[in-house]
Amino acid sequence: MSTPRQPSGGGAGGRRTIKGAAPRPGVPRGQSGGKPPAAGRARSPKPQPPGAQPAKPQPSKSQPPKPPQAPRPAAARSQPPKPSAAKGQGARGQSPKDQPAGGRRPRPQSAEGRPARGGQPSAATVRPAVRGVRPPQQRRAEGRPAAGAPPRRRPPQRRPASRGIRLADPRRRLRVITVVLSVVFSVFAGRLVQLQLLDSDALASDANTNRYLNIPITAERGSITSSDGVALATTVDAYDITADPAMFTPGATGLPDAPEQAAALLAPILGVPKEKLAADLRTPKTRYKRLAAQQTPDVKNQITDLKSSLEKQAGSRACQAQKRLLNKPVDEGGRTRVDNECVNPLAGVFNRDTQKRVYPSDGLAANLVGFVNAEGEGAGGLEQQFQNQLAGKEGHSSYAQAGGRLVPTAGGSLEPAVPGTDLRLTVNRDIQWAAQRAITDQVANAGAEKGYVIVQDVKNGQVLAMATSPGFNPNDLSTAKNSQLGNAALQDAYEPGSTAKLMTMAAVLDTGKATWDTKVTVPYPLVRGDVAFKDDVEHDTWYLTLAGVLAKSSNIGTIEAAQTLGATQPEANRVLYDYLRKFGIGQQTGLAFPGETAGLLDKPEDWKASKQYTIPFGQGLSVNALQATSVFSTIANGGVRVAPSVVQGTTAPDGKYTPAPAGAQSRVVSEQTAKTLTEMLESVVSDEQGTGGKAAIPGYRVAGKTGTANRVDPKNGGYRGYTASFIGFAPADQPRVTVSCVIQDPVNGHFGGQLCGPVFKQVMEFTLKTLQVPPSGSEAPNLPVEWKP
Repeated sequence: MSTPRQPSGGGAGGRRTIKGAAPRPGVPRGQSGGKPPAAGRARSPKPQPPGAQPAKPQPSKSQPPKPPQAPRPAAARSQPPKPSAAKGQGARGQSPKDQPAGGRRPRPQSAEGRPARGGQPSAATVRPAVRGVRPPQQRRAEGRPAAGAPPRRRPPQRRPASRGIRLADPRRRLRVITVVLSVVFSVFAGRLVQLQLLDSDALASDANTNRYLNIPITAERGSITSSDGVALATTVDAYDITADPAMFTPGATGLPDAPEQAAALLAPILGVPKEKLAADLRTPKTRYKRLAAQQTPDVKNQITDLKSSLEKQAGSRACQAQKRLLNKPVDEGGRTRVDNECVNPLAGVFNRDTQKRVYPSDGLAANLVGFVNAEGEGAGGLEQQFQNQLAGKEGHSSYAQAGGRLVPTAGGSLEPAVPGTDLRLTVNRDIQWAAQRAITDQVANAGAEKGYVIVQDVKNGQVLAMATSPGFNPNDLSTAKNSQLGNAALQDAYEPGSTAKLMTMAAVLDTGKATWDTKVTVPYPLVRGDVAFKDDVEHDTWYLTLAGVLAKSSNIGTIEAAQTLGATQPEANRVLYDYLRKFGIGQQTGLAFPGETAGLLDKPEDWKASKQYTIPFGQGLSVNALQATSVFSTIANGGVRVAPSVVQGTTAPDGKYTPAPAGAQSRVVSEQTAKTLTEMLESVVSDEQGTGGKAAIPGYRVAGKTGTANRVDPKNGGYRGYTASFIGFAPADQPRVTVSCVIQDPVNGHFGGQLCGPVFKQVMEFTLKTLQVPPSGSEAPNLPVEWKP
């Protein structure tokens, strides 16, 4: 026989009760020995049997008084629990905590234990326990209040007992986290928009600027060679010592004085003051700084070895351990910096392949070739004049770097350099050496301030030698004075003196005003205006031919010859001026050499007072040494002037050789005039009364002229000292070469024939042998120099 299903009471115990059964001792009313009711859920009042008096409610601080619970029949206790027909009535509200130990579900309470509304059991709902199954209608009716009954008041909840720390509301915590994450992601999103959209171009440019190094590639400078291809100036491998100042900051090295430490190590090797090096390394806004230029391989190797030694020391185990402790907390043994021994202060120092200008022959032709400055740019002579052609075109190399090392996968760019053009000069190296040795010795012997020698080919105007003393060694400019760095042969303007008489005689002969044998009476002195003109020696009246005037270098005789050029003195001045200009006086030679002087030649209308009488014998005008040499070469070339040149040709980077254009030619005097003048010049050297006997060369006919002039002091503009000179060409019968010698402000003697005659002879002999010029095949004409009245 099945036990009828009892309604669940909603209490924690869930046990059925038997009418009239007393509660067990020690167990509070409403509980049957099970677990205490779960906290937070009120227990439903137990139904009372019909006619039973309700128990007095017991005051409780935690919950209202509970109605008495009817005793459960013994038979009912022995019945196993039946599943509840109405789900959620008996077991609803029970938690796993309310279930008895052992895992058995509590049995539902009987219908008799269900209290009536208002706290009293209802007669309609209380009935004897009947075995069997209740109709469904009855079961449903038991679960809801009777019609018309007042609503049942829900008993108050019991406050759960405190069980320690109370957790926060998770919903509130989630809201806070959501707000915080929203703000963070909003900031990230805004920054991302700024980086990717607004500032992307600028940031990319800055990143490339800091990441990529742009290194200039120096073009190989063109060589300068002599006419036979021997290098006078060339380029060898060298190294620029460079640095990245950004790698010397405290943040990059961990050292507050990294620039000073690096400067102290480099200064003895580079020979640069450490203060300057430290200042260069403290420029973090640039990523490239050149500390020293064009250093030798030995210097580069010293720095490389020192850098490797410091790098090895910084990579030791002890130093690596110190680096791992950087930026760690102090309580964990962290460090704010490592020891100085663990930092390589030269990590940001590099070397860059470049070239260095060297001069294999040291000072040979240095005043003509010139020199370069510390930047490798031409600063004097032909090096300066042809800077653009010699320098070539600089290239550039751009590469990514990290910590001073190349990043091969980051790409880069390379614009190769274009080498410079080579210059081949007209200078003969052997003749240059002979000329330089001769003038150097004579300047020293005469105690002179300086001197210069020029050797020129009379046919093409090419300069075979241009020597200046004192010179300098372009490999070591520290020993040279500023006055020695120029080329005095082209930059000095001096009064030529008697060598200029050749131009006056050329004008007289070419205009037909006189011939070589025209008789000239030479008094002593000659008064013109308020000035008494004299010759270099005091004498009685001379009776000279025009050839004799030139041979004895008479100033008075030259004045008288020049007066025949015009009916009046102004007219004569104009004619002479025109011839002087034809010979190239008062204008550039055409070399375009840096600092070259054009000399000085006033207009004929400005030849006032004594100047109109002094210009014919070489005072009152000024020339440079090449201008004076060119005058004699013009006569030697049959009266045709050829513009002088020093460059024979150029060789382009592709190896193509281009010869220099020939010098411009212009006829100055007739060929007959030139021939007559040549014979007259031979009398200066060969005649016993001539002033140039020391220039004679056995086997060769020599034509030339001495010169002794008052020297203009460049400091005060007045006359002080002398200018001694000799200019001539040989062989006179078949002219090939012109040689000029000029010595400024000599002390031991001052006559041109005395000082420069021997220099001319020495240089001309060597030149004729070097060029393998055969000796003259005839004797000099020896034109008469005097006549008898």
